[in-house]
Amino acid sequence: MNVEIREARVDEYAEAGMVTADAYREFFDEDDQQHSYLDEVADVAGRAPRTTILVAVDGDRIVGSATLELDGRTSDEVGPLAPDEAHIRMVGVSAGARGAGVGRALMAECERRAVEAGRTRMTLHTTVRMRAARAMYESLGYARTSDRVLPDGFVLLGYQKQLG
Repeated sequence: MNVEIREARVDEYAEAGMVTADAYREFFDEDDQQHSYLDEVADVAGRAPRTTILVAVDGDRIVGSATLELDGRTSDEVGPLAPDEAHIRMVGVSAGARGAGVGRALMAECERRAVEAGRTRMTLHTTVRMRAARAMYESLGYARTSDRVLPDGFVLLGYQKQLG
């Protein structure tokens, strides 16, 4: 697999959103209250004006994506970023591309761009169910930090890494 990591083009937003939502779908039951989160994950066009959307492209197919918050956030509900902080959201890799280094390549590009923007710390959240993602983050040097508990009680596990 020869994957290129780059910013998504406007005409790729729908495909990038679909790939990422499909990657997340396995973690939600049909009756899960967080199931509506898949709509948010799929809405790349909605967050693109405030964030950087990166895609992993293999030939003419998008096989993964990540949302990088450098200045803007995907939601105003979480408050602004600290001056030294960049935050990664919604990393997703298609089932057929898993294990080929796509997630690591997306993470590396997010980190590179954060350092280029003068950030010294990367943060992210994940869930208990996302075991492979947690293992990848930890292997990349991310350490656990404080969790975020959503109003409905859903827990997001906090991670961070010093950059530079």
